[in-house]
Amino acid sequence: WQCFRALCCKGPPPPRPEYDLVCIGLTGSGKTSLLSQLCGESPENIVSTTGFSIKAVPFQNAILNVKELGGADNIRKYWSRYYQGSQGVIFVLDSASSEDDLETARNELHSALQHPQLCTLPFLILANHQDKPAARSVQEV
Repeated sequence: WQCFRALCCKGPPPPRPEYDLVCIGLTGSGKTSLLSQLCGESPENIVSTTGFSIKAVPFQNAILNVKELGGADNIRKYWSRYYQGSQGVIFVLDSASSEDDLETARNELHSALQHPQLCTLPFLILANHQDKPAARSVQEV
């Protein structure tokens, strides 16, 4: 009887809070790979995002609904159209990128930090590709 009550009378688990985040960064910074890994998906056959994608990243106490925006030059000008409703920002940076790409990433980050819909939100800046020989340290980034 106790076993039956424990299994059947417990009811559904309480709902986990959900948070809406936007994930931005230049093409090749590793946004798609990061989100695929967080979702437990296979790292093989990952294709760069050309527009945007949305993934629900489950954690024990919350669910993160992440809008990943493509990082190509012709797409970045539309990023701000997807900012509304965001509660946080993940900025992914390729720490092994060229000086020119690093400067472009810096400009995009500063633009996002100053955007009226993002400037009060928490930002996570992820220096990705730390395993590459050309990677800059966190201090250099």
